[in-house]
Amino acid sequence: MALSLFRTVRGRLLALMVAIALPIAALTAAAAVSTYRTVVEAIQISQARAADDYAVRARIWYRGALRALISANATIAAFAPEQAPDCRRLDGVLRSASGYLALYFDATGRPPCSVSLEPQIDVADLARIAAQMLTQPPVPIWGGVELAETRYGQVELHGKRFLAIHTRQSRNGADETALLLADPELLNSVFDLGTADPGLIVGMISREDGVVIQRGGNRGDDSWLPRAEIVPDQIQRWRGTSRAGEARSYAARMVAAPDLYVIASFDQRAEKAAATQFYALLLAPLLTLGLLCIVYLKAVDQHCVRWLRSIEAAARARGSLSSARAAVSPEMPDDIRSVAEAFNTMVDEQQVRQRKLQVALNDNRFLVRELHHRVKNSLQVVQSYIGLTKREHQGEARMALSDAECRVHVLSAAYRFTLADGEMQPVRIDLFLDDVVAMIASLVRSRSQWVTGKVETKAALPIDRIIPLGFLIVDVVSRTLRAVPGIGITIAVTDFDEHTIEVAITADRENPPIAPPRLFAGLLTQVEAIEISPAKGTSLGVWRIRHRS
Repeated sequence: MALSLFRTVRGRLLALMVAIALPIAALTAAAAVSTYRTVVEAIQISQARAADDYAVRARIWYRGALRALISANATIAAFAPEQAPDCRRLDGVLRSASGYLALYFDATGRPPCSVSLEPQIDVADLARIAAQMLTQPPVPIWGGVELAETRYGQVELHGKRFLAIHTRQSRNGADETALLLADPELLNSVFDLGTADPGLIVGMISREDGVVIQRGGNRGDDSWLPRAEIVPDQIQRWRGTSRAGEARSYAARMVAAPDLYVIASFDQRAEKAAATQFYALLLAPLLTLGLLCIVYLKAVDQHCVRWLRSIEAAARARGSLSSARAAVSPEMPDDIRSVAEAFNTMVDEQQVRQRKLQVALNDNRFLVRELHHRVKNSLQVVQSYIGLTKREHQGEARMALSDAECRVHVLSAAYRFTLADGEMQPVRIDLFLDDVVAMIASLVRSRSQWVTGKVETKAALPIDRIIPLGFLIVDVVSRTLRAVPGIGITIAVTDFDEHTIEVAITADRENPPIAPPRLFAGLLTQVEAIEISPAKGTSLGVWRIRHRS
């Protein structure tokens, strides 16, 4: 990571912390995800194994009942037809095997033989059930060699439900059929595993008759079954919605195709616990890293950034408070304290230099004021000397001296106004031009002529621009007064916009064209004026001047 991309100390230290924390966070997240997947896979395997265990138990019970039925059928078939035993004596066999309720045997060349512990069930009922079972496809072989052609199912007689086991085999060219009816509670005891998951409901399902036996939940309540019936091929696991609208996990295993299968339903407590564990494993280290980052930032602020900001605040306060110093504390780190002490030493040295510079600047200002004061006095002396000399001349010479005196007055007035408060400052245009217009009216015009000024602006110009402006006005007005007897001239200065003034000089009559002197263009350049309208008719010229006031 290029720490130079971050401009502050805090940013660089935080970036370094993030560069260290991100790989740790990534490894933590990867470990949490891996653990979560392992736990979820273990839960899925456990759920599938639970359904498989119940299915194997059911198959073992069915295989045991089938062996008993085949043994009883073989015993009866061993007697000759004329020596066949009385089947009613087989009730002892039924009584000795708890849960076996009825037996039925039928072989070619022999009369049907049956016995039942249920008095309402007779041989006709059993023969009908046996014929009904023959209409179903036989159960596929479960492994190895099947004992006989076998069918399993659930039947209902006289309002009671029974488990039916039917077998048919050929012996010495004769077909032998045997049927056993058993109490469904036998499977209930088979499904009893002692302690079980409280969220587990397991049952053996018949496609035609529904729930054969159920373990867990409320007996007779089949709302735990999946809304969409799924008959497993062998073993299958999925998530679905129960008939009650609850999200549950299911695992199913075929017991006797195609009708009987075991289905186990789980309430997803294990999945939710795994998800909670995943979030705990994921968030706990991340929160720890976040807390570490916060503590790290607090430490950086407390022991580093705080002192750097105090030095920065002292540096910025130097603009308004010359006595500002950086704080120096024993709690500061040595390197930062060294910087603060160096800053304070620099400030002290700077103050010494500033005092020396201020003394030198005051001396220079005094010298400049004295220089300008002497220039102003010298201009007044020159103006007085021209005025005295003018008295000894008449005609053109007197006019030339008046013109020169007027220009010297422009210089003198400019210096007077700019040094009015003891310091050089911009000159107010209205005050300056009122003085210049009054001097023109006093020195240049004749009795039949008049000059007036209408200055309507509060703008100001520095001395290096106000002097050429005065020369420009004196030049235009004096040339016109000398050329046209009895003329009247108006000098108007107005604000054109916030930063521009407009100077317009007009006469009360049309004037002949008078060519300006060569220096006139230089005056326009010095004053930074733009000519809007040249002299024409009664207009002696219009100019616009930008100012910064």
